[in-house]
Amino acid sequence: MQYQFKFNKILTIKEREKDQAFDVYNQAVKRFEETAKKLYDLLKKKEDLEEYQQSRLAEGLPVQEIRHHQHFVSSLEKTIDHYQKMVANARSQMNFQQGKLMEKNIEVKKFEKMQERDLAGFLESMKQAEGRQMDDISIQLYMNRGN
Repeated sequence: MQYQFKFNKILTIKEREKDQAFDVYNQAVKRFEETAKKLYDLLKKKEDLEEYQQSRLAEGLPVQEIRHHQHFVSSLEKTIDHYQKMVANARSQMNFQQGKLMEKNIEVKKFEKMQERDLAGFLESMKQAEGRQMDDISIQLYMNRGN
C-alpha cells in the first residue's frame, strides 16, 4: 500500500502561495532599500552643500550666490520631504508583506505538521497490519505441522 497525503494538493497550493508572498516581500524590500538609498544620497548632498556654503560664507560670498544656494537648499528639502514620505510608505508596505509572508509560512507549517502526523499514523497501521499478517502465517505454519 502506498502512502498518499489527503491534503497534498492543498499543501502544494499553500507552498506556491508562500513562494509568491516571498517574491512580493523581496520586491517590497528592494523598493524600500532603493528609496532609502535615494533619501540618504539627498541628505548627504544637502549636508555637503551646507558645508560648502559655510566655507564660502567665511571667505565672503555675493548676495546673489547666497540666494541661489538658499533656493537650491529649499528645493532639495522639498525633495527630501517627498522621499521621506516614500520611505515611510515603502517601509509600511514591506512590513505588511512580511506579515503576509509569515501567515503563509504558518499555514504551510500547519499542513506539513498534519502530513507528518498522518504519515506516522499510516506507518503505524502498516506495522500493525504486517504484525497481524505475520501472526496469521505463524498460525498457518503451526497448523500445517500438526497435520
